[in-house]
Amino acid sequence: MDCHTILARALSARVAEVIPEPTPLHEVRGLSERLGRRVLLKREDLTPIFSFKLRGAYNRIVLLDDEQKARGIIAASAGNHAQGVAYAARVLGIDALLVMPRTTPEIKVEAVRRHGAKLALAGEDYSQAEAICARMVAESGMTLIHAYDDPEVIAGQATIALETMRQAANDFASIFVPIGGGGLAGGIASVIKAVAPGIKVYGVEPDDSDAMTRSIRAGRRVELERVGSFADGVAVRMVGETTFALCRDYLDDCITVSVDEICSAIKDVFVETRAILEPAGALAIAGLKQLACSGGVPAGPAVAITSGANVDFDRLGSIAMRSGVAAQGRSTPAPSTSGLRATQPKI
Repeated sequence: MDCHTILARALSARVAEVIPEPTPLHEVRGLSERLGRRVLLKREDLTPIFSFKLRGAYNRIVLLDDEQKARGIIAASAGNHAQGVAYAARVLGIDALLVMPRTTPEIKVEAVRRHGAKLALAGEDYSQAEAICARMVAESGMTLIHAYDDPEVIAGQATIALETMRQAANDFASIFVPIGGGGLAGGIASVIKAVAPGIKVYGVEPDDSDAMTRSIRAGRRVELERVGSFADGVAVRMVGETTFALCRDYLDDCITVSVDEICSAIKDVFVETRAILEPAGALAIAGLKQLACSGGVPAGPAVAITSGANVDFDRLGSIAMRSGVAAQGRSTPAPSTSGLRATQPKI
């Protein structure tokens, strides 16, 4: 699957049925002044489920045939995909079962329940929940809605790139995108490179959940033995087969960031917008800041995806405590993987 195929699917995606207006592209003046370039936030934290995941989930589910819908749908999720599936299922009148790790933040669990979906808490992380979900699919015959490794899910997420290019009139030099399983990054990178290949696309991962970075370095998908729990929304041991190929071929680079850098980015967004992102939702800003500090961000405006705001209230104290650590220089930033271009053909 190439970038033009994803572009065609994104252009026909039915995301506008649940997100009728584009999410805002918000200039943050304070961060722009500090980084020496115009910084724009694509506010995916303002969707009906406070996450970009609704786009891909709805686009996949609405395209199911009547027989698939009648069987009901099932998905494994670390939280935000589950909300997207539950929301779409409620809108479309379809029975849904969501399999989520026992460690999922309560705010995400309760959101799924409010949408009326059935819920199974199983496993200690996404990978374990996914394995349990696969067994339940085989036993129940329900239709699986994968969190990221599905062309229609990827196309739904890729509509963010279409919106951003229209809103900014292609007047930006770089875009920073969080990576979990790779659906968002693969989709956005594909559309950008199909339409405006001169724009640089950077994927950002936590340094303790860097499956995509390691996979691209190795030239094959690498499974991590363990993943960090702080940025639970992107804590994936192995990226998707399709998403790996897209990220390998179309991302310009991957950046890994520390917990302290993520907390600092959450604070930056709060100061600028009064919105509180979840850790995974602030990855792109953390990556942009890290690369800017090393002088590696291309000249011109930069876009960062604020991908989610589903954070438990009782985590805010620890986030606030760590938010100043990176800024005060007490944290050693995780290195960018910019050297990958020397050994890999596309990154």
